[in-house]
Amino acid sequence: MAIHGIHHVTAIAGNAQRNLDFYTRTLGLRLVKKTVNFDDPGAYHFYYGDAAGSPGTILTFFPWEHAAPGRGGAGELQETVFRIPQGAIGYWTARLMGHGVERATRFGETVLTFRDPDGMRLALVGLPGIEAEPAWDNGEVPAAMAIRGFHSVSLMLDRTEATGAILTDVFGFAEAAREGSTVRYQVAGTALGGIVDLQAVGGFLPARMGRGSVHHLAFRAADDAAQADMVRKLAANHGLRTTEQKDRDYFRSVYFREPGHVLFEIATDIPGFAVDEPAEALGTALKLPKFLETYRGQIEAALPVLA
Repeated sequence: MAIHGIHHVTAIAGNAQRNLDFYTRTLGLRLVKKTVNFDDPGAYHFYYGDAAGSPGTILTFFPWEHAAPGRGGAGELQETVFRIPQGAIGYWTARLMGHGVERATRFGETVLTFRDPDGMRLALVGLPGIEAEPAWDNGEVPAAMAIRGFHSVSLMLDRTEATGAILTDVFGFAEAAREGSTVRYQVAGTALGGIVDLQAVGGFLPARMGRGSVHHLAFRAADDAAQADMVRKLAANHGLRTTEQKDRDYFRSVYFREPGHVLFEIATDIPGFAVDEPAEALGTALKLPKFLETYRGQIEAALPVLA
């Protein structure tokens, strides 16, 4: 059976400790994996998610202390949206008061928008009937109020048609609704990360990557064979070619620029985050890929100390 939806979102942060504190303490997410940027091992790579590190819950960061602020615009993932129980709206409104929280309604759902300490745009959507879903409880946010994975992401594009065609043909989404200049695409039966909103903003300045920006958006593939099938469809039906497959230890990935210039990734669900440490100990130790293990001493000495 095909598996579709969002696998993870990767963004750029500034100070590593500030990022860690906000996402584990203020938002109450689990630190699923603490590793380094495989292409820049002088910087951490943090993975936050649910208790099991499930695809559809994972938000990751490259904390680069001296990164310049990003600029919003066309050609970017503009907002990352999480799911919360509908009854938790009041709790989160109060909790996020110092982060510019505002209340809105989109597609008939109550939405709280806010920003993280680096200016990244985030939102929470209150949904009925999800109270019984498993929730990570680390003592910072009560389980009854806790985040339950991704609801959606919102992309700002000059035009949406070609990107929408890839979402439907390659990634298993279908157009579900329209509201103003936004088209909602959804995967039937996928609760976590099953929605992508495309907003047409023709004429906007292009986005500039930096602190507070999303670096890329990853979609799920069950395994290597499913990923290869998506790669074939991209080439045959959309004239797009991906990178070679890269082993990220916890998934295997290929990358490409979609027609609106957002960097897309296709990531396998396998082998998952428990491949190198027990599920109960996820995120507690610095994990390095085999090709960097020889340099552990130098890497640990160069990384910021975390409290």
